Amino acid sequence: MNHFDLSLYLVTDRSLALNRSLEYVVKEAAEGGVTMVQLREKDCSSKEFLNLAIQLKRCLKSFAIPLIINDRLDIALACDADGLHIGHNDIPYEIARRLLGKDKIIGLSVENIQDVIEANKLDVDYIGISPVFSTPTKTDTAEALGLDGVREITKLSEHPSVGIGGINLSNAHEVIAAGADGISVVSAIMSHPDPRLSALQLKDIVVKNKLK
Repeated sequence: MNHFDLSLYLVTDRSLALNRSLEYVVKEAAEGGVTMVQLREKDCSSKEFLNLAIQLKRCLKSFAIPLIINDRLDIALACDADGLHIGHNDIPYEIARRLLGKDKIIGLSVENIQDVIEANKLDVDYIGISPVFSTPTKTDTAEALGLDGVREITKLSEHPSVGIGGINLSNAHEVIAAGADGISVVSAIMSHPDPRLSALQLKDIVVKNKLK
């Protein structure tokens, strides 16, 4: 098992960055306590995606924060990212693991109980429970699972879990209380006027509720 901390997992979206550079928002978030960063790019060229990945990897190195690439195995390999996050419709886990090697982090999205059962057969490093709440930042996901869904999935799963989808300062504590090991956010940090402050506040909520 690779060593990582799912407590506060930032998934990037440049369209929500309020005209600020991605590197700026990520650096501020890292200073505020983000523990993992996933670079998610759906609308740019492979060359631009790779350049962004190289920039963020360099930025995060001093914080010892893992850089995870969403979906694109080729980009993860090209920039020697710390890991890859995939869904059930992306490249099969077995191929990703064989090409990335045993030392890289691989996360897998789960949207229902059957996904969790399938994930339990794999030695993935973590699962992303998606979506917890309805969210406009990801339109290609299933119906919101809600807190009851998080409870059911975390009880069944053999892997660490992070909840994603509509999570913010008002409901982050509920996701941790429902059994998730961490929270994954997009707009709660990317669109916040002060990404560092938002990360600080969210991290504080996670830490306090994990201690309960």
